[in-house]
Amino acid sequence: MAVGARLRIARVIAALMVASTIGVAAPEDSGIVFTGSSIFQFWTHLTEQMAPLPVLNRAIAGTVTQDMLDRIGPLVLAYHPRIVVYYCGSNDISSGEDAGPIVERTKRFIQVLHQKLPNTFFYYTSIQKAPEKRARWEVVEAVNREMERYSRQAANVGYIDLNSVLFDSANNVRRNLFLGDGLHFRPDSTAYLEFSQIVKPILTKAWDSGAGLPKSNR
Repeated sequence: MAVGARLRIARVIAALMVASTIGVAAPEDSGIVFTGSSIFQFWTHLTEQMAPLPVLNRAIAGTVTQDMLDRIGPLVLAYHPRIVVYYCGSNDISSGEDAGPIVERTKRFIQVLHQKLPNTFFYYTSIQKAPEKRARWEVVEAVNREMERYSRQAANVGYIDLNSVLFDSANNVRRNLFLGDGLHFRPDSTAYLEFSQIVKPILTKAWDSGAGLPKSNR
């Protein structure tokens, strides 16, 4: 990653930490942290769409899986979350990376998370088959397949598929959801509302069942 991008991410993290210490958008400790890249950062109505679940958005546009691994401390561990919801890898694919290294870094992120917070439940959300990535959908699918498989065998890991929102009943991409870049969503689209209709019931069930708590407290 270019030095300029690293500095930008560092400045965003610093601003988030300062905001938390002065009580602006202060996080709820032991809640649900959404983290990753722009698809989550631009989920501007996340808090209201997930209410009353205690969610905190700690995603940063432009990040790749190595950024998430390098910054897991200030972005995730600092908040001692019961649940982490993760979206990252899209920018890795756009930059030409193959599936293997992306999967490896994502699994390493999960391992570090569980070394520090063994009870925290981790949800991987599928990398999206956006029009911008049409030439690399096979890589998107390879990463998603492996992370879905991994979620079935690893403890405290789940998989959430959001790609169904992006396609109509004839399996065509719903291009009206997207901005001209073919990656991000139009502010007036229903994409995030539809995502919430998938994600919120999963998180509500997990939260109510005691996900992220020591077994003795469930």
